[in-house]
Amino acid sequence: MHNNSHTRPSFLFTFLIIIMALSNPVHAAGLSIKDILPGKGFAENWVIEEKVKLYDKDTLFDHIDGEAELYFPYGFDAMATASYVNKQNPDLSIVADVYRMASVLDAFGIYSNYRKTNNLWVAIGAEGFVSSSQLMFYQDRYFVRLQIAGATSLEKDIFLACARAISGNLPAGFGQPKELEILKIPALVPKSERYLAQSLLGYVFFRKGIIADAAAQDEKMQIFVIHEDTQAAARKTFDQYHSYLKAEGQGIQMTGNPARMQVIAVDPLYGGVLVEQSGRYIIGAVRVKNTSVAKQLIEQLRGRINADAGG
Repeated sequence: MHNNSHTRPSFLFTFLIIIMALSNPVHAAGLSIKDILPGKGFAENWVIEEKVKLYDKDTLFDHIDGEAELYFPYGFDAMATASYVNKQNPDLSIVADVYRMASVLDAFGIYSNYRKTNNLWVAIGAEGFVSSSQLMFYQDRYFVRLQIAGATSLEKDIFLACARAISGNLPAGFGQPKELEILKIPALVPKSERYLAQSLLGYVFFRKGIIADAAAQDEKMQIFVIHEDTQAAARKTFDQYHSYLKAEGQGIQMTGNPARMQVIAVDPLYGGVLVEQSGRYIIGAVRVKNTSVAKQLIEQLRGRINADAGG
């Protein structure tokens, strides 16, 4: 009896220690997002100024007035910010913002709003880019934005040192969202994908989706994919677009069956379009000049869907 009374608490204590070790504060649902930013500094001569500040949905406007609305559709729930000052030049600082979004796809979505295909890419997180005045990257469901203050340019190595220090405190999710895989056809223009969490192409019936530039056979167009939860939902979305085209578009050709419908038309905003409902997906091409090229790209996108285990 005497031994058992000691064994049980010892076991419970060990169990609790394991649980605490697994409960990385970064993963917690609360505002432990502040722990992501280095609490003292990130490199020699770079020290934190004041404490880390936290913002939520109600207060984000105070930090990025005019831009806050951009973040809400992507499931923003918390942001931490800190300024790191150069001890040798106190007027020079880096403002580091860490945003926690709803998912990896949402973090990519915000990031993709800022990136351009001609950016200077850096190997940070899932993807990042740097310029003389800023660095941005996303990792897991976090979007990180570093900006210079008190000067117009800064050595890229300093931005990278700060970014690496932050990245090391984030969940080790270095992968891109799996939703991007469908668009990876030969015609895809690299780094042109954007995830829009509402009103793809500006149409409310296209609730959310991924769009990218494509180039094939001297043709340039945009390709997109919308993933609905069910085939019926995808058909409803397709029918709404078809109804819009019947009212506003021109030269409509409709083909297909309940599992796969396709429409070719002239959209009043985007010129030639080829849009298809394939199972739970809507795939399409807009700004089309050569329909036969667009058909090849749609076939390739459909092939990517069929190859996807979740398709």
